Parts: sequence; C-alpha cells; structure tokens
Amino acid sequence: MALESPPPYYENHGFQPENLYSTRQPVGANPNPQYSSTNAPSVPSYVPTVVTRQSSSPVAHSSRRTCASSKFLSILIVICCAIAAFFIWYLVDDRCVTSLIECGSSGVCIPASQWCDGMNDCPNGEDETRCVRLYGPNFILEVYSPVSKSWYPVCEDGWNDDYGRIACKDMGYNTYYYSRGVATEGSFKSYMKVNTSAGNIDLYKKLYSSDSCASQNVVSLRCIECGLPTKSANMMNRIVGGSGAVPGQWPWQVSLHVQGTHVCGGSIVTRQWIVTAAHCVEGQFADPQIWRVYAGIVYQSEMFLRHGHRVQQIISHPDYDTDSKDNDVALMKLETPLTFTNNVQPVCLPNPGMMFQPDQQCWISGWGAEYQGGKTSNNLNYVMVPLIEHSKCNSIYIYSGMILPTMICAGFLEGGIDSCQGDSGGPLVTNKNSVWWLVGDTSWGTGCASPNRPGVYGNMTVFTDWIYKNMQVKNLKIQ
Repeated sequence: MALESPPPYYENHGFQPENLYSTRQPVGANPNPQYSSTNAPSVPSYVPTVVTRQSSSPVAHSSRRTCASSKFLSILIVICCAIAAFFIWYLVDDRCVTSLIECGSSGVCIPASQWCDGMNDCPNGEDETRCVRLYGPNFILEVYSPVSKSWYPVCEDGWNDDYGRIACKDMGYNTYYYSRGVATEGSFKSYMKVNTSAGNIDLYKKLYSSDSCASQNVVSLRCIECGLPTKSANMMNRIVGGSGAVPGQWPWQVSLHVQGTHVCGGSIVTRQWIVTAAHCVEGQFADPQIWRVYAGIVYQSEMFLRHGHRVQQIISHPDYDTDSKDNDVALMKLETPLTFTNNVQPVCLPNPGMMFQPDQQCWISGWGAEYQGGKTSNNLNYVMVPLIEHSKCNSIYIYSGMILPTMICAGFLEGGIDSCQGDSGGPLVTNKNSVWWLVGDTSWGTGCASPNRPGVYGNMTVFTDWIYKNMQVKNLKIQ
C-alpha cells in the first residue's frame, strides 16, 4: 500500500537571518526539502564588510604624502604584528581543536571517547587517572579503576567535602553542593575507599579497591543544585498545542539570539554552560560573537530591554552529521557566568544508569511556531509529550529506520502536539525522584504536529560523558 508523502522536512530552526544560513536539501535518509516559513520577519544580513579608505583627490607626489604613507605602513605593520601575536597566543593556549582533549602538559590531543576507557592513550596516562562520574538518580559517586576496567562506588568512610570539591572539579564543575552517605542496600560488591593515612597526596592516589565498607554507605555527590521543582501550572492544556509559561516555571530555558532575533533554544547546565543543538550552530552560525543568550525571560518582547550574555566558545559534537542529524548536540560557554535566581536555574544532566521508559511523561518548551508555517511565539510555551519506544518510532509507518541511537522520539502519533520551527536546541525534560532531568534537546521532525511524525530529540543520556569531558578541560584552562 502506498504511503502518503510526508509533510515538508524541517530542522526545528528559528527564523534565519538571510544570507547566513542557506536553505539546503538533506540527502540520504531524508530527501524532503527543509521547511522555510514565508512569514519569517525580515532580518538584515550581517555579512562582514571591510572598510576601505579612498582619497578624494589625486595622489600628490610630495614628501608629506610619502611621510603619511610611511606612517600608515608602520601602523599597518604594528596592527598585523598584534593580530599575529594574538593568534600565536590563541594556538598555544588551546592547542587542541574543539573535538579533542589535551593530555595535560604533553600537548598530545586525543578524542573524548578515549578518556576513561581502560587504555592509556596520553603519554603520562592522564586520560585514565581522574575518571569520576555520577551514577543513577541518587547521584552515586563512582570512580573508574583502570586495573579492573570497572566503575566502583566510593565508600563514605573517610570521605569529606574537600574530596567532593575535587571530584566535582574533575567533572567540569566550578561549583560544589554537597556530599552525603546513601545506604548501599547490599547492591554493591566492591568499593573504592579513601586511605586516610596516606598523607597529603592526590585524592585518586588515596583511593583503593575494597570488598567491604564499614559504614555501609556510599557517597552521593551533588556538584550543583539543579533540576529544582518548577512553579505549578496546568501541565496539559502553543509550541503546537501547548500552554503559555509563567516566570520561573522552566528556569533552565534560554533563548539564543542572532542579531536581535530568536533562532534557537537551549538549556542551562551550569553558570557558564548551555546545551543546545549542533544544527543551530552550523556554518557561519559557529561564530560565538554573533550570539546572545537570554535567561529568565518568558516573553521575547522583554529581550529588547536586556543585553543578553555574550558567548565565549561554541563546541559542536565532533561526530555531528548534518544530513542524518546524528549527534545533534553542542555546548555554548558564556563569557560571564549567569546569576542564579528563582527564574534562572540549571537542569540536571542525566547520569549513567538512568533509564527513561516509553510513555514516560516529558515536557518540551520554547518560543517556536505555534503552527506549521507560523511565526515564532512571543510567549514561552510548553506542553507534555510522552516518550515513544525506539523501535516503534523507527517503524516503516513512522520514521522508517531514521532514528539513530543518539536520538529519542517524543509526542503523540495522532498529531496535534509537537515542537516546531524555533524550538530547536531547547529542552525535553522529565521529573524523576523530585528532580528535573534533561532527557533531550529538540532536533528535527517532519512537519509540525503531523500524524505519525513525532518530534525527534538528541538523546542526552548518550551525550552526558562528552559534555562533562569538554566542561572539564575548558574549565581547567581558565583556573
């Protein structure tokens, strides 16, 4: 039976400044053209221009003109030297390209995937010596043993806040919330313990494996107070088919602007780091200087009264594929840290070991179009969408194998409720153990709220380790 042809393909992007983001037709798995709204507001292009000086009179062959030319040449040489010095400094300061991580003082650069994999890839083994993570919904601290190539929980015996701060720093946080013991309930067979008599040496040299834990408690570590409960509101009542948000309801939601226009959404994970979609920052959009980040706002009209936060750096996932949208995630580092308030708060990154079940209730939010082909919304909207089983979303009647492991589907197969253009990069969140977790970032879809075409989101559980590694190395560089 012939299937009805799908609606136009779109990347959940906001309205594009002209001449900056060219319309392209994805190839391979998705042949449908990108959706482009005819109602998009006119946005001035900002192609860089070079100002040239031209004399209004003929060139006079005089000594004064010669002196002026020499002076101009000298100034030009000084400027060129300054620019060259800057680039030399920049290259020395950040020897590795953004997709690689530097092995300490050796200058060797390796992919993030090779960190904490049980093999020494750095000359001095730095990639295997500071491997920590938080596991499950209770934030259990685990340390990797390169000897047994396994992760072990840390016994609370001898643990203190100073160790907690070190572990948080090694996960890329410049903050520390608390450490406390959590009952093991007999589920752990081996532990990492602190040798309190080891003296003033590195924390990881104090840790040793043990089959016992006297306190029967393992360390629960929180580096940042994240995922705080939002203000109550009717959770199911624009996004398409959603409701208007109130201040503080989704405090991790940010609006990403280019030249005064909302382009994409993002999620706050620390005071200086924003998670968004890689397709939001492709091509000329990869320039951090063009972006402004607005937090704690629910109306786009409020943005004109604020300056927004400048972006210092943009890091796209090195394996992002522009056609399939595989690994559609990126990080933005702000020049100045956010000030957390009731309306500006981080969301929690999902820890390894967390499983989000099909049909689990999640929420999406954003300033995207309220209907296919519409304009971006002035008001921040939100709606509940259930997760859809991976195999179901990949069936021939839905996305026919286009959903990769780095993607997750959410929505209603009957249509009517969905993310849309302008929601890209924004959060897909769920509440578990009274904490809000970032399940995904809005990535792509076919049409808006069309039957059998649910929204597709970046699978944040796959990206968490990459996010931590990049936050860690970039934070260490500025300390």
